[in-house]
Amino acid sequence: MPHAALALGTALVTAAGCVWYVPALAELRAGADRPVSRRTAAAACVSGWAAAAVTAVLLLLDRTWWAPGAAAATGSVVTAALRVRAALWRRRESREAAYHWARLRVGPPPAGRRDSRNVVAVLVGCGLVTAVAVAVVKVAAGPGDASAWLTAALAPAAVLALFLTIAFAHGRAVHRRAGAGPARPPR
Repeated sequence: MPHAALALGTALVTAAGCVWYVPALAELRAGADRPVSRRTAAAACVSGWAAAAVTAVLLLLDRTWWAPGAAAATGSVVTAALRVRAALWRRRESREAAYHWARLRVGPPPAGRRDSRNVVAVLVGCGLVTAVAVAVVKVAAGPGDASAWLTAALAPAAVLALFLTIAFAHGRAVHRRAGAGPARPPR
């Protein structure tokens, strides 16, 4: 493959990569407003795309393969090293943030709150589906009778009320098990 075709392809891909390196340049320009991990990741992105641009230029200027290959390899190594460093910084920042958030909490989070929300959502969803199924069965069983229409309207409401009552009771039980929560301030 001729150097010019490869250079053109590399230059086009590099130009199309602006969706990555332009925001990365903005991250770098923000400076200390961004965490170190984000700035290092942005530097990795910019170095990778800069290596691709340098490789495209070297493909046009040099007829040998060693110079563009060396530029691409060097850029890849620098990009990988910066990316690994960004991942290490991100992990450090996450641990530090978790430490600070743990210090802000008064006590352990109440157990079962998230599970309780999921159970209540499932109970309400099942109640709605069951109510619709009951209405369809009632109407299909006797559509011509006025009492069938009344039953078809009331039965789903009763089924849904039953499921909502169960969901409410479950939520109250979980709330009681987890404790009443923080005491209300005196008035």
